[in-house]
Amino acid sequence: MDSYSSISHALRLHAGPDALAHLPRELGRLNARRAFILCGQSVATRTSLLRRLQELLGASCAGAYTRIGKDAPLEDVLAAVTAARACKADLLIAAGAGSVLKAARVVAILLAESGDPLDLATHYAEGMPPASPRLLKPKLPLINVLTAATSAQNRSGAALRAADGGARLEFYDPKTRPAAIFWDSEALLTAPPSLAVSTGVAVFWRALMNAGAIRGANPLVQASRLHALALARQALPRLRDPRDAAARLDMCAAALLQNRDEDDGGRPFDAHWIARAVYALGAALFNRYSHLDQGATHAILTGPAIACFGDLCPEAVREMSAMLGLPAAAAADPARLVDAIGVLLRPLGLPERLSELAVPADGMAAVIDAAMFNFNADRHRELSRHRDRLAAVLRQAL
Repeated sequence: MDSYSSISHALRLHAGPDALAHLPRELGRLNARRAFILCGQSVATRTSLLRRLQELLGASCAGAYTRIGKDAPLEDVLAAVTAARACKADLLIAAGAGSVLKAARVVAILLAESGDPLDLATHYAEGMPPASPRLLKPKLPLINVLTAATSAQNRSGAALRAADGGARLEFYDPKTRPAAIFWDSEALLTAPPSLAVSTGVAVFWRALMNAGAIRGANPLVQASRLHALALARQALPRLRDPRDAAARLDMCAAALLQNRDEDDGGRPFDAHWIARAVYALGAALFNRYSHLDQGATHAILTGPAIACFGDLCPEAVREMSAMLGLPAAAAADPARLVDAIGVLLRPLGLPERLSELAVPADGMAAVIDAAMFNFNADRHRELSRHRDRLAAVLRQAL
């Protein structure tokens, strides 16, 4: 590749044992005096993390909203906006995993921008590319305190779960990227192994999908993709150990490299047809069925997506096969790739069918409809040409 661009934003990262000791200094750097914490009920009631944050902040803690639900429902975000506004917050701290981090970005948007939230989200006009409104108002600074690895940690976009289970509400504003990120060992160990595995599988899945698009990427993107996969693969089997903080830190690093992939000019969410199909269907599924999680859902869909879309991206199949160590003679065989992925994921005890997760077969048409509204997976509105393939993926996954 002869020409490319890399665009980064200012970020401070603190990682390791007692990393949160740096939190008061970050507030001072950002000239914040009224920090508002967002988290879910599990963090608030089943761990000591919320209390630890409040103690570190002292008089600088203006309040907290502790009921951000899974996949960031719009109603929870609106309630958090009301609470943060009442506290006159001048900084937001998101403590949790992907759902809370996404919610905090939209809270920052809604605190600053006027108008109906639906009008601030990405629009999908018939026959037109998706369009995200330009949100020009200054946003409160954000600090992310991770309890599990997620590529949501350093992004500008956020998707909320719609109350009716339909298409997600997507928001985008580069001013909502965090000023600081914390990978505190003790905070990461507050997550149960089941959550660490679920989020870790999602990071590993993305790393593997990105590895299918190594050729043609610029050198910076190649470096991020190669090392993200190496980190995620070696950390994955250790995530079930409730005491292995190093594995969780490595998975956080793999996820951050996926963010750098985008900054350095990569397009990881539409790397190839297999990744696009799984991401679009997965998002539609766990938006409609709130008990699903991203890691397990993506794992279930991957084999069928390779079978149904692999012929559209044979180079991606070969690259992923090579990354997993398959011999050259087997690298073009989608079935061998599916088997190799299964060898890595099966020991984690993940479900292998959507039916095992009480997903009804009669809801699949609505899932496909919702999958048509996913900016990351389908920015050029091409998935509609492959509804039959998407339906086949879901049939096989059930």
